[in-house]
Amino acid sequence: MSEGLFEYWPAPAKLNLMLRIVGRRPDGYHLLQTVFQFLDIGDQIGFRVRQDGRIRRINELPGVVEESDLVVRAAKLLQQHSGTPLGVDLYIEKKLPMGAGLGGGSSDAATVLMILNRLWDVRGSIDQLADLGLTLGADVPVFVRGRSAWGEGIGEKLEPIDLPCPWYLVLVPSCHVSTAEIFSDPDLTRNSPRIKIRDFLDGSVQNDCLPVVCRRYPPVREALQWLSHYSTPRLTGTGAAVFASFEHEDLALQVHRKVPEGYRSYVVRGVNHSPLGCNRVEKRNIQTGCGQ
Repeated sequence: MSEGLFEYWPAPAKLNLMLRIVGRRPDGYHLLQTVFQFLDIGDQIGFRVRQDGRIRRINELPGVVEESDLVVRAAKLLQQHSGTPLGVDLYIEKKLPMGAGLGGGSSDAATVLMILNRLWDVRGSIDQLADLGLTLGADVPVFVRGRSAWGEGIGEKLEPIDLPCPWYLVLVPSCHVSTAEIFSDPDLTRNSPRIKIRDFLDGSVQNDCLPVVCRRYPPVREALQWLSHYSTPRLTGTGAAVFASFEHEDLALQVHRKVPEGYRSYVVRGVNHSPLGCNRVEKRNIQTGCGQ
């Protein structure tokens, strides 16, 4: 039987501030240049260590089967890799919409790897955890490393980068964008010239997925059009979320108050260090009603 308080840890969101597709590997994976920045919002994950080795997600997530959930897969991967006899109960508070390009699933998996590394006393290095995370998804390593970064390869070759930390208005239309569908589209640009970090800092922020996403997903196109009346909008990853930056919070809030019905929207701050690294933890009981 598993007893005791759950420890709650953050799984922060991210934005892709630009995304260039510069080639393709022989195995079909696309080669990218991108920039990741963390946000001060995200999911929350509760952990309660078990002595019997079982790994469970104890709450339901609509549309996500427990065995295929990245948090469960991450826990089992670390358990198998480390040989620990311990298990864990996981409770996921989803605050980020799925399929929005904000990194929810990848961030959740990274938090599981990082926190179970401590709770199970695995003592894996950051490099080892990032390598494990890469087997779960290309975005997992950036959340493990916890720094805003310039990314290349399939997104796993990371160079820390210090970025301005503006306020963002993030707008999420009511559609789910399939990343696989976008990357398989024959009209997707796959040969953008490579740029340097300085080019990005000087304003080169194109997203090569944008034309395909706008053609296939009219709600994303409409969100970009609406946001363009107030700032320069961008797409994060393959979407569906779009965003615009503002120098001051009150400016973002002014636009936020005008957001039409039908969108989820957030006013958030960009940060260069993941909130997961601040070592703050909340402990509380969870009433689940499920068997132990």
